[in-house]
Amino acid sequence: MTDAPARRTEHFDLIVLGAGPAGASAALTAARSGLRVALVDKARFPRDKLCGGGLTGRAISLYSRIYGAPLPPVPLERRDSFAFHAFGQDLGESTDAPPLHLCMRFELDAALVRAAIGEGAADFTGRAGRLDPGGPAFDLPDLRIEAPLLIAADGVNSPTASTLFGSAYDKTQIGFALEVERPGADPDRPLRIDFGAADWGYGWQFPKTRGTTIGVGGVLARNTDMKAALRRYMDALDIPSDLPVKGQFLPFGDFRPMPGKGRILLAGDAAGLVDPITGEGIAHALDSGALAANAVRQALTAGTPDSALYAYKDSLRPIHRGLRHARLLRNLMFRESLRPTFIRSFRNSRTLRREYLRLMAGETEYGALMQKMVARLPGFAWRAVSGT
Repeated sequence: MTDAPARRTEHFDLIVLGAGPAGASAALTAARSGLRVALVDKARFPRDKLCGGGLTGRAISLYSRIYGAPLPPVPLERRDSFAFHAFGQDLGESTDAPPLHLCMRFELDAALVRAAIGEGAADFTGRAGRLDPGGPAFDLPDLRIEAPLLIAADGVNSPTASTLFGSAYDKTQIGFALEVERPGADPDRPLRIDFGAADWGYGWQFPKTRGTTIGVGGVLARNTDMKAALRRYMDALDIPSDLPVKGQFLPFGDFRPMPGKGRILLAGDAAGLVDPITGEGIAHALDSGALAANAVRQALTAGTPDSALYAYKDSLRPIHRGLRHARLLRNLMFRESLRPTFIRSFRNSRTLRREYLRLMAGETEYGALMQKMVARLPGFAWRAVSGT
């Protein structure tokens, strides 16, 4: 009987688990600052990913700041006209809006991974293994990877978050989305957002260079038959019903106030950083990945790795504040008793539509949008929004 070969150990300054936008941005930022980084993901890129593929102005701005280029090097469909609907009613079209760039996620993610590896991150993608939170370390079949700190950006179903906290998310708060991809470019099809296409949720039609993504998403506990909601939405858009359907949880509105534990930091979807109104998570993923990497660099430079999590938490305050505001505003938009006021306000007020689009572009925050909305509401609605 031959003894199994001993697993060798390799040491890094930082391990990044998950190579989506949050993980790739963390790895690139850390490697660019001179840290020795291991980028680990069970998937080999490019890999398929459920996502509308919308890059808001906020996401583009963050990409430019982190990656040093104006746009990702992937095919992009640029749209500056948005058709809004709510609960079956046409709310009008906004033209000359801050543009939204639409991409295929498998192409975007692969480009972000290539950039991180190009900056010197060690490539451990396409290799499954097991987290050792006590290290922190990650065990592959033939290799143990160790580092003083670890950033987990391993998605909404984060195995790391489950290991640290017992579950990846709160099942009473989580969202769920279904999507189809209609192949082929369709430049005449409008970019469309439908509030209420799912209960306490929305629908989206995103035309891209190689296809159109159609989907619905909402609070899981309020949608017992999301497939029926998707069928209704596809019928309304005249989309064939025989397209393959993909599903994914959405961690919107339920972020972790403490984004990690000990020397393990959570970023992107794993930290619940998804907008509960728009469902947009790419911007927060890019931002949180870079913020986590900067906190790691500062802690290692100071020789205090245990301080990284607290520095990272402090840097997330603006994102957390915006998500809290969005949760309050969601009460206004989707509560049935307030629905007529929301529809009337959004349809009749160019200012509100413009502020919503400016929010997506990163030119304003939810606090400003809430102020403008509340100014149009009676007192009972403000009490519903504020929870008083």
